[in-house]
Amino acid sequence: MPCPPKSASSQRGIALDLDTLRLLYRHEQVQRDELGIDRSPSTPMFTRENGGAIDPNHLTHRFHKLVMASGLPPARLHDLRHGAATLALAAGAALRVVQGLLGHASIVLTADTYTSVLPQLYHESARRLARPRAR
Repeated sequence: MPCPPKSASSQRGIALDLDTLRLLYRHEQVQRDELGIDRSPSTPMFTRENGGAIDPNHLTHRFHKLVMASGLPPARLHDLRHGAATLALAAGAALRVVQGLLGHASIVLTADTYTSVLPQLYHESARRLARPRAR
């Protein structure tokens, strides 16, 4: 059974693009049509075949097996969170936006954690500012 969030601020909505929403809708249709699972706000998005919640330890173990089978360097499931934050910053997301995405209480924590990405962003920002604008 999944545990509740660490704090009230840990429970938050996330913004999704239309393609992701379409995939989630399709997944919901499969659950309803093939597995007979009716969704409600309290139903987990991803379930076992009987509609029960997936044990987080099972996901961690499965992820570890997939990484090992892929031949990629070792990675933890939690590393995907860091990867998403790094990619968001590299794509130009504001540090404040990444802070909210990760649920960090302080922007200092976000900045301190992702300082290795920031110099690259500073250089890219300088290049953009130096480019002449078309009029």
